[in-house]
Amino acid sequence: MSEKTKGRKAKDSKGKGKKGKSGPAVSAISIAGHPYASSSVRSFKAWGGLIGFSLAAFLSSRAGVPLTVLGLRAIVAGVAGYMIAWWCGVAVWRAIVAAEARAMLDRRSTSDSAEATSVKN
Repeated sequence: MSEKTKGRKAKDSKGKGKKGKSGPAVSAISIAGHPYASSSVRSFKAWGGLIGFSLAAFLSSRAGVPLTVLGLRAIVAGVAGYMIAWWCGVAVWRAIVAAEARAMLDRRSTSDSAEATSVKN
């Protein structure tokens, strides 16, 4: 074993960077971890980009804009539509995931209180 690998093993054995069982496990609620949210946001982004691109290309062609300018406008509008759709999709799903989490906590608290009253009786 070289000196470099010995030094790495010595640093790792000190506990730096290790994931220990020092605290309670906390799972973060995220849009990326939701079974439907991530695919829905991807769809929103795709449709937003396509609609922005198509709308800008159509309106520019009706206005008689040269083809190079039409293409540039369409690309910029497609990127803008993509970003706006991404922002809207994330905002919508953030509210949905938060509401689902609140509903789950309410269900748990009512079931816990029902169990507590049944234990008293």
